[in-house]
Amino acid sequence: MGNLLGSWRFKEPSTVEECDSTWGSDSESDDPAAEDDSGISDSVSPAESDRGAGDQGDMSPQCVPKMKRSFYAARDLYKYRHSYPNFKRSRQPNEYRNLRFYLNKIPLVPDGIYIEEILTKWKGDFDKLEHNHTYIQWLFPLREQGLNFYAHELTQDEIKEFQSTREAKRRFLAAYSLMLDFYGIKLLDKNGNVARAPNWQERFQHLNESQHNYLRITRILKSLGELGYEAFKAPLVRLFLEESLCHNTLPNMQHSVLEYFVYTIRLPATRRHLLRFARQHYRPAHAFLWGPPPKKRGGGVSARGSTGTGSSGIRAPAPTPEQQRRGDESPTSTSAVDAVMCQDLAGGRLKGCTSLGSNMPGLQAASMLAGARGDRNKYSEIVPL
Repeated sequence: MGNLLGSWRFKEPSTVEECDSTWGSDSESDDPAAEDDSGISDSVSPAESDRGAGDQGDMSPQCVPKMKRSFYAARDLYKYRHSYPNFKRSRQPNEYRNLRFYLNKIPLVPDGIYIEEILTKWKGDFDKLEHNHTYIQWLFPLREQGLNFYAHELTQDEIKEFQSTREAKRRFLAAYSLMLDFYGIKLLDKNGNVARAPNWQERFQHLNESQHNYLRITRILKSLGELGYEAFKAPLVRLFLEESLCHNTLPNMQHSVLEYFVYTIRLPATRRHLLRFARQHYRPAHAFLWGPPPKKRGGGVSARGSTGTGSSGIRAPAPTPEQQRRGDESPTSTSAVDAVMCQDLAGGRLKGCTSLGSNMPGLQAASMLAGARGDRNKYSEIVPL
């Protein structure tokens, strides 16, 4: 019997829906009863909903890629939120290299730099923080291997030791503040609240263009959760949502916030709260991919269908057979919708679909327009830094 149990392995999810429990019925009980699962605020006007339509130009719907969520990202973050099922390795206490690094007893490898030097001499040295790619795995360790193979993964035992060591926790928060300053953000208090730093304009411009930092931010958020600072995630993710969706200071970050940053948060209710906020401000609204999924209410009709109940609570009448026939015979609006999405994805920089690949800045935006987020994430963001 023992051998049988020992050989049992957790069955990994095989679809995005299986990975994402954000809107599942098992987690609905912690929602306020008055909240509407449509995720759209009553205060959003029709004019705002149509924002981004603009001039369609000569864009053909055939050249517009179909947007979809990345299974590789969803599976990676599912494993993280569920504490890496099937991963049971452990080390002896004298091998706790992450803790010893934070106690300033060993340097990071391969650079040979101690953490005190990083915390005291690297603050404000944005060129060094940008171009050095070995320190981030040591500053923000995870229970998974990153690109620096000299860095060691965390274990559950080491995490417990780390969380009970005051000196290590103090330096960890200092490292978090160091990276926030690099991104143009300041840590306000011990609750994890954040705000724009005085240098935010310059740093946000850099962050919008230097998209490999989105991988770093994913790692930072994961590490916060591993080392006892889960509550620090939501304020930072909320700030990134506001800047990317509301203020347009970080437009290139939109997809990473929604596909990665939000899903590092372990509490489904917190994810739902952030995604509802995001859906209120995402444009075009019909392209929002992150839920909630349609629900069957009142006789099994989808809440998003014509007979469903909207946020007003008024049920629309069902179409007559004549209205249905006319709807079936009317020209489809697919080309208009797809053209809107094409222009929105290009951030208003396109004159035609032939220039999609060249006008979108950065690898992340380019892969989005190629409709291959799953493949791109398999080789980039799915590999932790």
